[in-house]
Amino acid sequence: MSAGAFAVSVNLGDVERMLDDVASSCEAAARPAAQAGAQVLYDDVKRNVGRLKKHTGKLDRAIYQAYSADQSDPRRAVYHVSWNARKAPHGHLVEFGHLQRYEITFDRNTGRFIIHKDRPLAAPRQVAAQPFIRPAMARFEQAITAARERFLADLQSKGVVTA
Repeated sequence: MSAGAFAVSVNLGDVERMLDDVASSCEAAARPAAQAGAQVLYDDVKRNVGRLKKHTGKLDRAIYQAYSADQSDPRRAVYHVSWNARKAPHGHLVEFGHLQRYEITFDRNTGRFIIHKDRPLAAPRQVAAQPFIRPAMARFEQAITAARERFLADLQSKGVVTA
C-alpha cells in the first residue's frame, strides 16, 4: 500500500447468521399467525350457522378450519374455513338459496330429508339464501389484525422485534 492508503476488511458472517435467524423466526411464526386469522373467520361462521333454524345439526358439525399443506410453503401459511360437503351436502343450498321443485319430508328414524321426485310442487318455491360463509368475509380486517398481532407476539417472544 502506498502512503495515505488504507484497507478495511469486514466479516459479514455474523450479520448473515442474524438475518438467517430472523428469517427462520418469521417462517416459524407464519403458521400460528395464519391460524389466528382463520380462527376469527371460523368463529364467525360457527356463530352464523348457530343463528339458523336447526333441523339435524349436520351443518354446524361440518364447519371446519384446516391447514392447507398444498397451498402453503415456509414463507406462507394457508388455512381454509368452510363446511365439509360430505357431512352436510345441503350446505350450498343454505348458503346460496335454491329452487324447491319437489315435496320434501324429514324422516325422524334416519335423520335424513327425503326428496320426493314423484311429487312435484304445483309451483316451484324459491327458498331464500341464509348465508353463513359470505357474511364472515366482512371480518377479514379483524382476521388480518389477529394474524398480525400473533405474528408480532411470536417475534417479540423470540427477541426478534421489540415492542
